[in-house]
Amino acid sequence: MPIGFACDTARESSSGEIQSTMFSISRRLTDILIAYRWPLLALAVVAAACAYLPASRMQFDRSIENMFSPDDPLLPPYHLLQDTFGGNEVVMAVYVDPELLNPDGSGIKRLISIAGKCRAVPGVDDVLSLDRPIGETVVDGNNPLALPTQHLFENYTHSADGRTVAAACLLNPESESPVSRRETIDQLQAIIRNLPDGLPPGWLAGEPVMVSDGLRYVEEDGQRLGTWSTILLSAVILLCFRSLRWVLIPLLVVQLTLLLTKATLVVSGFRLSLVSSMLAAIVTVVGIATVVHLIVRFREGRLAGLTPHEALARAGTMLAAPIFWAIATDTIGFGALLAADVGPIQDFGRMMAIGSLLVLVSVALVVPALALAGRYDTIPKHAWGESRLSAGLTKLPERAARHPVLIAIVILLTAGFGISGVLRLKVETDFTKNFRHGSPIVSAYEFVEENLGGAGVLDVLLPAPEQLDWSYLQQTQRLEERLRTEVLVLDESGQSVPGLTKVISLSDAVIASSVVDLDKVRMRAIRGSLVRASLAGMQSRIPAFYSALYGQEPGTERHYFRIMLRARERQDAEQKQRIIDQVTRITLEAFPQTESLPDAQVTGFYVLLTNLIESMIRDQWVTFGVAAGGIFLMMTLAFRNPIYAVIAMVPNALPILLVLGVMGWLELRMNMGAAMIAAVSMGLSVDSSIHYITSFRQARRDGKSVVAALADVQQTVGLAVVFSTLALIAGFSILCTSEFVPTIYFGVLVSLSMLGGLVGNLVLLPLMLRAIFRQRQASS
Repeated sequence: MPIGFACDTARESSSGEIQSTMFSISRRLTDILIAYRWPLLALAVVAAACAYLPASRMQFDRSIENMFSPDDPLLPPYHLLQDTFGGNEVVMAVYVDPELLNPDGSGIKRLISIAGKCRAVPGVDDVLSLDRPIGETVVDGNNPLALPTQHLFENYTHSADGRTVAAACLLNPESESPVSRRETIDQLQAIIRNLPDGLPPGWLAGEPVMVSDGLRYVEEDGQRLGTWSTILLSAVILLCFRSLRWVLIPLLVVQLTLLLTKATLVVSGFRLSLVSSMLAAIVTVVGIATVVHLIVRFREGRLAGLTPHEALARAGTMLAAPIFWAIATDTIGFGALLAADVGPIQDFGRMMAIGSLLVLVSVALVVPALALAGRYDTIPKHAWGESRLSAGLTKLPERAARHPVLIAIVILLTAGFGISGVLRLKVETDFTKNFRHGSPIVSAYEFVEENLGGAGVLDVLLPAPEQLDWSYLQQTQRLEERLRTEVLVLDESGQSVPGLTKVISLSDAVIASSVVDLDKVRMRAIRGSLVRASLAGMQSRIPAFYSALYGQEPGTERHYFRIMLRARERQDAEQKQRIIDQVTRITLEAFPQTESLPDAQVTGFYVLLTNLIESMIRDQWVTFGVAAGGIFLMMTLAFRNPIYAVIAMVPNALPILLVLGVMGWLELRMNMGAAMIAAVSMGLSVDSSIHYITSFRQARRDGKSVVAALADVQQTVGLAVVFSTLALIAGFSILCTSEFVPTIYFGVLVSLSMLGGLVGNLVLLPLMLRAIFRQRQASS
């Protein structure tokens, strides 16, 4: 006997002893759960009652910086911006008024009224609008400061043609706001949608609006998708088993799991994030997929003449180990997301790992009592056409075995196609693409991009003296001129065009508000007095604008000067990163670091969001590697044989590679939803492989041949896998109705991966099992 086969035989013998021990433990555990089923159900009721109030207090994390790892180098400059300049996020209230610059003052008076209403909204620190620097005289042709002021704020407070108006609402830091950020934005929305004098409704734009709307959609999705996924899954189970009892049981398992999961998250101090709408849907499908295997085995026992008690004891004994290992691999798959650097991905992994473990708890608390309660509807029935499906599944391994070369070629071609497509994947950094086309936020951004030149906001922070003087302002002016002329991107025709649509700072305001050309004032004392008077006037008339552009870092003696930049939000990642890199290079050339002054910094929402999805893509392969490694180790422990672990992973990894490859070939860009599917799909789809291999090995230990064992597994586990995959796809399909595009991507891509995993587990997995045992027989 060859040494390799001898080792395999010894390993199988050892594994058989362990499996016998596991069988005894499973039987004992099942007997305990059945014996104490009513106290356990009472415990479930008490736990649900205790969890209800905490679960209802689940809150959302609305902070952009929490989407990043705490040690991410992008965060210190952003925190510096927040601390030094009051954390003022900017929301643009934009509308159309052809009479804005009318010399009769009608348009500017409307603007003053609208800006005043916005300023009165709780959570708004101040509003910068065209009227603020010099009042209504900004449209008076006789005022020498009118045209310079208009030019200064062009493409910021109004368009070049004077028809589009923008009021820049500077928001209080959320920690200091008297109301939530959502309430502030809702009140601003109400104002801009109900304009006076018959003006058409306006738009609200800005990164705070995007984040708020994203969380609003997530919250609405969480409620709606959980309800509809439950309805769809109930319909699937009803069609598959035609039993109201066995529709009710998995639904109660899911609802208890959701309550316990949310309560655990609240007690632990966690908050929901931008990808949290998937919590209810995924807990639902994990819970129902687990119960479906129990239903199939329970029905098998009942149809064999066993009593409900005996049938449940048999099903529990057979499935306790594979259910445990399946939940463990789900937990590993979701837990792998904790290796990500992006906050929402970590949060999603954490809450789903907790949810997966609590599915196991809920099944133990709920199923025994409800499965054995009463005498009505105790036997799940066969689905219509199930006998034909079962016969087809039984023949499938034999049919696949006749074409091993063809299947091997298909696998190689699929892998090659997937790998080449993955290499073509690109990142979606236009955050507005996370919302459906035609949604209010997308319409607002399209309007701002078209009429004001750009909606992306980034900032340059420069070390500054305690007292601003003309020499320093000239230095910042030279930097601004370079930023306007040297930051270039390529347009659709391949021509270089300016990448920044607006550059503005206090130095521009000083020049615009001066009635004389400061460069031509030769006496330094007079020029200095004019500069100080101009700065003092702005600090008095528009204090929020002044403090948003020049401030002192709290707790230090350092002062910073801020240059606000605007760029087009709706462009690809390469263009955005090119803008950021050029701004950074030019800034550091103009303000190099010295021993006495800190580095100049480039930051803002534009920088953070551009790098956010890039981080997610990097994380995807890290988390997939962690998930694959963790699941491999988990299954090696479960099967006591690494060969089984490998063949369980292949049928499930291949569909994931194919799905991502198709995305690459179709030039679909990666977003937050797509960035999570590799690790999540691997954890979910491998459950079926665990049930399949466990049942196959048990059949072999019972003395059945390989062919007979595969036929038996196809009729039992194969049937349950088909039903559970239908449930999975039904549950995830409801995600396609979301208003948040990453949720749609996640639902579609995971459904496709699950469907591919179904084919792999019913075709490729039995073929690999046959090949292993054929090799062993040849070796012997």
